[in-house]
Amino acid sequence: MYHRLRRNPGPLGISFRPNRWFLVAWLLPPTIAFATIGVSLLLPGVEYSPEMAGMFERFRSLLTPEQLEEMKRQAATLPVHPIWLGLAQGLVAGITVNAVAGFGEELGWRGLLLKELGHLGFWRCSALIGLIWGVWHAPLILQGHNYPQHPVAGAFMMVAFTLLLSPIFSYVRLRAKSVIAAAILHGSLNGTFGLAIILIRGGDDLTVGMTGVAGFVALALANIGFLLYDRRWAKEPLMAGRAAAG
Repeated sequence: MYHRLRRNPGPLGISFRPNRWFLVAWLLPPTIAFATIGVSLLLPGVEYSPEMAGMFERFRSLLTPEQLEEMKRQAATLPVHPIWLGLAQGLVAGITVNAVAGFGEELGWRGLLLKELGHLGFWRCSALIGLIWGVWHAPLILQGHNYPQHPVAGAFMMVAFTLLLSPIFSYVRLRAKSVIAAAILHGSLNGTFGLAIILIRGGDDLTVGMTGVAGFVALALANIGFLLYDRRWAKEPLMAGRAAAG
């Protein structure tokens, strides 16, 4: 069955022929972001905050008091809640500029590496790519990106994050038979992951948000969902065999 996945145009699976998995790639990240909000609210010390107190607190160290007040003023004057504007903007960016920016990275992870390491099997291949992907981010994380409160611990958290992300990216890329879908998934993730902290207060960068423990739970649930789909409903199961990519 896996020889059919080798029919992708070109050696790295660059195909612009859309299918339903392109839509999955686009909409899955905000779905995980909203699930992360729900998981975050189950954690001790985390509360629902429609006035976005937690998000403003995170910006306190990055902005001057005047800039922070201006941000609050602008948010209060919006005709709809900022989370819905953030969702719309993130989805538009995810399928356009963010997807273009993520294409080069995905060409390496889900294009070249998935093709070269597919013989290891879906899970081992995804785990190895996820490990390399996480370590590759380490220099940026150590500078405070994503985990400004815990940059050293954040480097290890980032590896855990990419290990959980990698099977999702691999599965969508293989089902879509195109690395373009992986680029859209990457772009949509970058555009919407911030939604996970807009409506909560409390916690820190290790516990809440998509790159925190709450996000890890949401990502684990997404992996379980794909596993159940692959075993029970997919006509051609992928997870039990080679992660063959054309």
